[in-house]
Amino acid sequence: MIKYPANALSKKLTLKLYKAMLKPRLIEEKMLVLLRQGKISKWFSGIGQEAISVGVTMALDPDEFILPMHRNLGVFTTREVPLVRLFSQWQGKARGFTKGRDRSFHFGAPEYKIVGMISHLGPQLGVADGIALADTLKERKKVTAVFTGEGATSEGDFHEALNVAAVWDLPVLFCIENNGYGLSTPVNEQFRCEHLADKGIGYGMESHIVDGNNIIEVFSLINKLSKSMRKKPRPVLIEFKTFRMRGHEEASGTKYVPRELMDSWAQKDPIANFEKYLKKEGILKKGKREKIREKLQQEIEHELQMAYNEEAVTVDKDTELNDVYHPFEYQETAPNDETENIRLVDAISQGLRQSMEAHDNLVILGQDIAEYGGVFKITEGFAEQFGTARVRNTPICESAIVSAAMGLSIQNMKTVMEMQFADFVSTGFNPIVNYLAKVHYRWAQKADVVIRMPCGAGVGAGPFHSQTNEAWFTKTPGLKVVYPAFPYDAKGLLATSINDPNPVLFFEHKALYRSVYQDVPTDYYTMPLGKASRLKEGEDISIITYGAGVHWALEALEKRPDISADLIDLRSLQPLDTDMILDSLKRTGKVIILHEDTLFGGVGSDISALIMEQGFEYLDAPVRRVGSLPTPVPFAKELEAQYLPQERFLQELDDLHAF
Repeated sequence: MIKYPANALSKKLTLKLYKAMLKPRLIEEKMLVLLRQGKISKWFSGIGQEAISVGVTMALDPDEFILPMHRNLGVFTTREVPLVRLFSQWQGKARGFTKGRDRSFHFGAPEYKIVGMISHLGPQLGVADGIALADTLKERKKVTAVFTGEGATSEGDFHEALNVAAVWDLPVLFCIENNGYGLSTPVNEQFRCEHLADKGIGYGMESHIVDGNNIIEVFSLINKLSKSMRKKPRPVLIEFKTFRMRGHEEASGTKYVPRELMDSWAQKDPIANFEKYLKKEGILKKGKREKIREKLQQEIEHELQMAYNEEAVTVDKDTELNDVYHPFEYQETAPNDETENIRLVDAISQGLRQSMEAHDNLVILGQDIAEYGGVFKITEGFAEQFGTARVRNTPICESAIVSAAMGLSIQNMKTVMEMQFADFVSTGFNPIVNYLAKVHYRWAQKADVVIRMPCGAGVGAGPFHSQTNEAWFTKTPGLKVVYPAFPYDAKGLLATSINDPNPVLFFEHKALYRSVYQDVPTDYYTMPLGKASRLKEGEDISIITYGAGVHWALEALEKRPDISADLIDLRSLQPLDTDMILDSLKRTGKVIILHEDTLFGGVGSDISALIMEQGFEYLDAPVRRVGSLPTPVPFAKELEAQYLPQERFLQELDDLHAF
């Protein structure tokens, strides 16, 4: 039995809480019937946990963001999301939130201030940080609530997100639904602390333990905390003690749960207990319960029939392809006539600074980028000009920071995140390829994020500071990949990447930072993505390359003046200028592709396949690919020289010319 405090809330509010809990329960009971009938494909039940979703949602203002999970149907119904849209979503219909592209609660509904999960669970905690950061920067007194289960508290994203929120005093309510099991794994096999709320101590964070089945206790605490957090922004960790009365999802069942444990929690059902309380208090008088149920069931049946009547989703290839990226209409800003001879590193710094001046909603995130100016000094002086709120040092939490950048985008802000070295992107890989890349395709949300990637060998930095890992991302639909070789291009392409509302991986070769100079316009200008540059016109051989490979090719051609080469600097790898590649092939009939990355799975493989598939009849020789050795990048100068492809390129160039 659950004990409720007497007269804690008004009768009107108490009854409203009851109706709000009953609605998702009745929907779930209907969904379980439809699941058995094969009319929906999967269901993650929140039966027994309604008090948490409803209590939290009712306590927040309607314009405050909530990030729910599988078992938080009550968040959606309390925010009055039209049931027909939810039912269409679960049936894969076009009226759903993902046009049939995703299921369950894997979607966002910004008009209701709801941002759904992805199956990897943890990243949404960092997204909540970003949403709250945007409110903080805009001086909006708002709270963001994010849900997770006890199982996901073992993920690194959980710890990173809590740490970031604590360091930045972000008003985030971290809501842990401790329901006893992660699929079939009991809590004693998941963690050793007595209470998950104790984890807040390590982050200097206020934390509370709540009976998650007691709607009055849940609502009252969250209402009190949210009011306090609006006045004094800070994160708070809440552990809701509850239980999952159904399986992880219906197919998994509950055979692994001891019967006596299930029976004891059944006695704590949040709705049955609350009904008894309401009857005792004279709030739920005779016949009223049945009338409330009947009205809700009629609504459910009506909306469900509307979803049934909707046609199946229309299959259209162009629509699918066009929805991978957020629409972006390139606006050209022409360069001015005044130029200065600067290095690549200076051009990037200048382009970034001028973009900060052009966009007052642009934030830069990264390790040591504020007062220190970044390890390559690209943001030196930025903190003094723009302030440390917009030029923000981060903890070493790559995954949480990528996710926070996503949260900023949801709040219509732009972010440039600096990976200190491109190698370190592996620790932020998941939110890049599974959240940023897929979010527009799934529910039409832009991911207005640029991730700067200092990369490349030739500087004696060894295996963990030298990779050029662009191929990790060029194969991921939804991402754009830019890789300039010259200061002029770097400045203009960076400006456009920041203007573009899609996620862009912007690669900057460290060996070129201070070795390549060029006359660069002093003012702000843009250049289109997906347009290659023809650096030399020739008839013998097409050389297709990018990044440091461009300079290696130029050096090789100086040594081979007898070779008439058509030299193409791709500049952008996704989108890729296939027209110029094929045009160059038609000019020469011979193609050699050069890149610093290793060959297998590299960008050159796809370009070679493209040429074979679309330009085979123009070939006078097999396509040649030249890349680095298939080893990690070595440290010693002699080993690194052998690893890199300069010398091999010259030999392959000679062989192809003689073919």
